[in-house]
Amino acid sequence: MAKYFDVHPDNPQPRSIAQVAESVRSGALIAYPTDSCYALGCRLGSRDGVDRIRSIRHLDDRHHFTLVCQDFSQLGQFVRIDNDVFRALKASTPGSYTFILPATREVPRMLQHPKKKTVGVRIPDHVVAQALLAELGEPLLSSTLLLPGEDEPMTQGWEIKDRLDHVLDAVVDSGDCGTEPTTVVDFSSGEAEIVRRGAGDTTRFE
Repeated sequence: MAKYFDVHPDNPQPRSIAQVAESVRSGALIAYPTDSCYALGCRLGSRDGVDRIRSIRHLDDRHHFTLVCQDFSQLGQFVRIDNDVFRALKASTPGSYTFILPATREVPRMLQHPKKKTVGVRIPDHVVAQALLAELGEPLLSSTLLLPGEDEPMTQGWEIKDRLDHVLDAVVDSGDCGTEPTTVVDFSSGEAEIVRRGAGDTTRFE
């Protein structure tokens, strides 16, 4: 049964955030809000968490997982960025974008695209997600909470708790955070390629 945390969207309770972060450190798989929609998250090096996310979402080994980072300095530890790409990312973060970039050695191989050796990264513009990342002190390994066969993610924490109680360890509910996933931009070749149009404006990448 998943623990349920009712967290204020603008002033998240430090005690609740600390409890969620501790559960992640202990290997928990959580559902948490972002600036685009709810996401599944676990600790960076958790193979069990990766396997559980793959199982819940029916993902194959070509799926790009996302490292959700607190800030740009943290993001830079996990991907290689040249100057032009740096400027493009800096102008778009924090925000509803996921960027696919070449992974550094800090990224476990199981999270990298098997052929391209790339990984997705993002910096969310969401108070609760940022509070959790600050408390955790490392990125959350994440994937959009979009269930197989469904067109839109769930938007209510209580609904996630009700439907996924048996496969999650915790649900962080801070209210509705929308249904549109991030815009995904692939910079792995050095040029911007829009892979998915979502909540982030694509104009600057076209």
